[in-house]
Amino acid sequence: MARRRLRFAVVSTTLLLFLFSLLLSASAIDPKSILRPPHSRPLVLPLVLSPRLNSSRIVSDDGDKLRRHLQGSPYLAPNARMGLYDDLLSNGYYTTRLLIGTPPQEFALIVDTGSTVTYVPCSSCEQCGKHQDPKFQPDLSSTYDPVKCNPDCTCDAENVQCTYDRQYAEMSSSSGILGEDIVSFGNLSQLKPQRAVFGCENAETGDLYSQHADGIMGLGRGDLSIVDQLVNKGVINDSFSLCYGGMDVGGGAMVLGQMSPPSGMVFSNSDPERSPYYNIELKEMHVAGKKLPINPSVFDGKHGTVLDSGTTYAYLPEAAFVAFKRAIMKELHGLKQIRGPDPNYNDVCFSGAESRVSELSKAFPAVDMIFGNGQKYSLSPENYLFRHSKAPGAYCLGIFQNGKDPTTLLGGIIVRNTLVTYDRGNSKVGFWKTNCSELWDRLHISDTPSAIPPSSGGVSTDGIPPVSAPNGSPRFVIPGDLQVGFITFDMSSSVETSDIEPRISDLSGSIAQELGVNSSQVRLLNLTSTGNGSLIRWAIYPEPSAQYFPQATAKHIISRLAEHNVRLPETFGNYQLVKWNVQPPMKRSWWQGHYLVVVMAVVVVLMLGLSAYGIWFVRKWRQQTNISYKPVDSDAVVSEQELQPIVN
Repeated sequence: MARRRLRFAVVSTTLLLFLFSLLLSASAIDPKSILRPPHSRPLVLPLVLSPRLNSSRIVSDDGDKLRRHLQGSPYLAPNARMGLYDDLLSNGYYTTRLLIGTPPQEFALIVDTGSTVTYVPCSSCEQCGKHQDPKFQPDLSSTYDPVKCNPDCTCDAENVQCTYDRQYAEMSSSSGILGEDIVSFGNLSQLKPQRAVFGCENAETGDLYSQHADGIMGLGRGDLSIVDQLVNKGVINDSFSLCYGGMDVGGGAMVLGQMSPPSGMVFSNSDPERSPYYNIELKEMHVAGKKLPINPSVFDGKHGTVLDSGTTYAYLPEAAFVAFKRAIMKELHGLKQIRGPDPNYNDVCFSGAESRVSELSKAFPAVDMIFGNGQKYSLSPENYLFRHSKAPGAYCLGIFQNGKDPTTLLGGIIVRNTLVTYDRGNSKVGFWKTNCSELWDRLHISDTPSAIPPSSGGVSTDGIPPVSAPNGSPRFVIPGDLQVGFITFDMSSSVETSDIEPRISDLSGSIAQELGVNSSQVRLLNLTSTGNGSLIRWAIYPEPSAQYFPQATAKHIISRLAEHNVRLPETFGNYQLVKWNVQPPMKRSWWQGHYLVVVMAVVVVLMLGLSAYGIWFVRKWRQQTNISYKPVDSDAVVSEQELQPIVN
């Protein structure tokens, strides 16, 4: 079982000689997860933090004033509410969907509180792996600008634009150029699209090359962090929240910006001066109500206790882990210790428990974390266990020893089904146990997304735009009196027209499969060349027997198009949905509406006429052929003669 590890990078004493030369560099070793067994050294430090970019690229004077105003007042600025996808243990990370450019290009990015830069593969990247979505194409975005070379960044060889370079402890790396473009946060977001700086990746190696996700969404502290950029622009308060789904559920939610803390949320102080990572003041751990017999200072070594959303499991200093393991095993009754699912890892596993997650508390004890302010955050068994993949009813500890490193690292498993609020403006972190798949209902927050942004599509002058739905998927409601006759959309492709023409049938079949319609309903309207690619206009029609789409079918198609959620095989190159339109049913003339009836009537008349003529013809023929024949006169008969032999 492969394990995503923490997003911290290696620092070597031999590299310290280069420290001062790197202080003005935009390239830095960033926190990043690595794959390694729990007994190896897990925590390594970055060489330097990302230096400040030219502030004029990110924040204006007006934006800075608004930021200070928001931080000093109880006013809640709009926030970006976004869904989380994938699963912590099977994927090793959670992703969210981010839209970049005009028109928007969509990406699945790992949410990472230990990284300080957001980056996606660039179309110019020849050393990028096969990821979930097509690469970002700057040429297709009308709002893209490269970040020009300046004294506060590392420049490319031509001294034209800024670059970034991230190297990670698991021997993976990411490098590319810095660009600026419109970033959109999805239909659930109250926050309007904003300009932001991000990395356009030109090379990647290691785990970054092989992972399914497209890139990283950096939520850490630093001017390149998406959070810092939005805060510095004054569009959100200095806070964000993550809510990871529970065992066997996956998914979750994320909020960029401040939200009202729910009743019962417990907080720990978080000192930004202590380390560049998000830390908490952990003082004690209790198992089954009993304090672990260790000195509280054990949780305060090196970086203290660090939260990292990009790390899968939790890692304790040696003394804390030994005490925790001993206390857990002391409370287990009727369970048998067994080998772990992977011989490469020295997992501590037990069999004999209930398979249902809701019943785990009957076999495993509760664990409490006590903060410096005396508040308590209680862990359910799913917050420190993972399911054994080969033995039903067996579970393993998801908390390991952190080698000889004194830092306590708390990964995503600790906060499953927990809303974690990183209140950076007030230097604290909040925890609230909840069902993350039902977060908005539990917070009594409407799930109504904002109006569809113009860049996501449009409607024809004859049509009526669908409105956002409060719940459920797809997320669009079509008024009951609106009949969708057909839907058109334009697709920009990197494949030239000469290459795509022979494959139009295959392409329309793939589109039909993605939209859940028959191939006959997808029709090509126009195919034009755009220099190095093609612009293709498609139409989706209802079934031949119908004049308009059923409401459910129309909602499904509109949702897929509006959210740019159409996935085509890579053989069709890089592509983007440029715009979509909803068209009402075409008005039919009397003849168009009744031609089938007329045709059927004509056919019936012809059949009746032919049938009557056939009867008359048969009778007439019989009358003509009913004649008495006279016997042949015997005198007229000529005897047949034998053939004579040939005479030589």
